[in-house]
Amino acid sequence: MQVNSEQIPDTLSAPPTAAGPAAGAAGAVGLSSGDAAKAAALRKMKAVALGLLIGMAVVFTLAYAFQKEYPWLEYVRAAAEGGMVGALADWFAVTALFKYPMGLKIPHTAIIPRRKDQIGESLSDFVETNFLSEQVVQQKLASIDIARKAGAWLAGPGGAERVAKEGAALIRGAFTVLNDDDVQAVIEGMVRKHLLTPPWGPPVGRMAERIFADGHHHKLVDLLVDRTADWVDANHAAVNRLVSDRSPLWVPSFVDDLVGDKVYLELSKFVRAVQQDQDHQVRRAIDTYLTELAQDLQHDPVMIERAEGIKAQILGDPEVRELASRTWGTIKNALLGAVEDPESELTQRFKSAVRDFGSRLVNDDELAGKVNAWIGDAAGYLVTTYRSDIAGVISDTVARWDAEETSQKIELQVGRDLQYIRINGTVVGALAGLAIFTVAHLLFG
Repeated sequence: MQVNSEQIPDTLSAPPTAAGPAAGAAGAVGLSSGDAAKAAALRKMKAVALGLLIGMAVVFTLAYAFQKEYPWLEYVRAAAEGGMVGALADWFAVTALFKYPMGLKIPHTAIIPRRKDQIGESLSDFVETNFLSEQVVQQKLASIDIARKAGAWLAGPGGAERVAKEGAALIRGAFTVLNDDDVQAVIEGMVRKHLLTPPWGPPVGRMAERIFADGHHHKLVDLLVDRTADWVDANHAAVNRLVSDRSPLWVPSFVDDLVGDKVYLELSKFVRAVQQDQDHQVRRAIDTYLTELAQDLQHDPVMIERAEGIKAQILGDPEVRELASRTWGTIKNALLGAVEDPESELTQRFKSAVRDFGSRLVNDDELAGKVNAWIGDAAGYLVTTYRSDIAGVISDTVARWDAEETSQKIELQVGRDLQYIRINGTVVGALAGLAIFTVAHLLFG
């Protein structure tokens, strides 16, 4: 039987308790409007099934009484007899699910109350095996295409605003709970552990070695050479003045000017040569020096010690504490100011980024595929790792339920449909009885 979420009664939203059970499903205490309607329908179907049984009994009695006068009533009697047998058999089968038929403790009856815990465990195993499998979950998620649906919601009206609103509430709540001193202590500890405790020389040397080996420093050298050339072009007079200031007093000024012009010209030629020739000896000397420096930072104890000294000068205890305090204060004030103002630049940029990401999820097949794959992998991992715990919720919950009240509630949900078994049993029994009697009468009559 398929039941949608709107049909689930309130009484099943929480586990049953051991409070005094009602006389039957129809008389259960505290029924919701949905449960009351189901109880009425159950009573109606029970009445129909019982009415058919009584009707078959009446027909059987009348046919049996008058079959000698009207021989054709033997067929009616046989049909009614089979109908009664079928009705009684199916009444017993249906009743045995929920209680002892007529109060008689016949073996293998009252199945649900007696075997409630085993049923819960079996249901838990069934769900774990057939529903909480990595393949099933991933196939279902793939058919849903969560990435595009989420993208459409994020890109649509209200999506980004909702995410920003919930994110702001989360940030405010987090800052309310967090203690400033504790956070600063954590930041300070992280700085000391990851920035101060490890020696700077070897990692800086390794990083510099990779940078220099790949030639990434050449752009910086080019920039320095270009700035030097620009300075030389703009400071002809400064070069002449520098030469004049350092020449003897007895040297005539025109000689100083000639020497200054010559020095400036040679300096300009030299700088231009370095600027234009990528394989200039100055550039090679710089490369050699930087390469040796990177090696020394990794392997030379003296250079490593110098790097540690620089580190100690830059980041002593007071500086680390001040850095932690400033970092946390800046982050906290910036985030609180942004979340309190819906029109702040950070909030607007966040909303814009959310909408842009949503649009990309909708329009970018590659990105949507990656997101769907990530979600599928994450769900598969969670299901594989925790499916026993998830399914265990079913058996644990059922184990806490009261047996008799649980039986009544289950009967309330499915009992109406089970009454059709009694009705069908009555009809099928009548047809079977008629067929058996007819065949026997033809063969042996």
